[in-house]
Amino acid sequence: MKLSFRRMITGLLLPVLLVVIALVTVSIYPQVAVADDFTKATLPIDSDFSGKDLTTFEFTQASVRRGKFVNANLTGVSLIGGDFDSADMSGANLTNTLLDTARLTRANLTNAILVGASASVTNFEGTIIDGADFTDVLLRKDIQMKLCKVAKGTNPTTGKDTKESLECP
Repeated sequence: MKLSFRRMITGLLLPVLLVVIALVTVSIYPQVAVADDFTKATLPIDSDFSGKDLTTFEFTQASVRRGKFVNANLTGVSLIGGDFDSADMSGANLTNTLLDTARLTRANLTNAILVGASASVTNFEGTIIDGADFTDVLLRKDIQMKLCKVAKGTNPTTGKDTKESLECP
């Protein structure tokens, strides 16, 4: 009887001890961040992120000129102050993305989804927005009016008309 009692105690204590050791180890040696941080980085021209899930990435003040983000998932990512001149973001999911002060000059946002994005002072000069969904995007009135002048098409994923999503007059 003593032998099985010892085995029972050992069988219970060993897992508990292993959990305690694991918790202590994690608190002493915190895990390295999982996100790929390109903050203030200058990436090679034509960097290709097409079709990738970039939800753990950070592009704040990054330069990704002529970058390819075709059908990429950028949901909730910070692009604040970044230079995305001539980037191809066609079909990209930019839902809830932070775009403030980013330069998306001559970018391609064809069929992109920008629902809930913050883009109050984003430079969209020369950007293609055919079929882009701007529902609930925070935009300055003057930027909204410039986008309304070139807005056309319907987003194939959300079914939202670009002019309607921009609340064009």
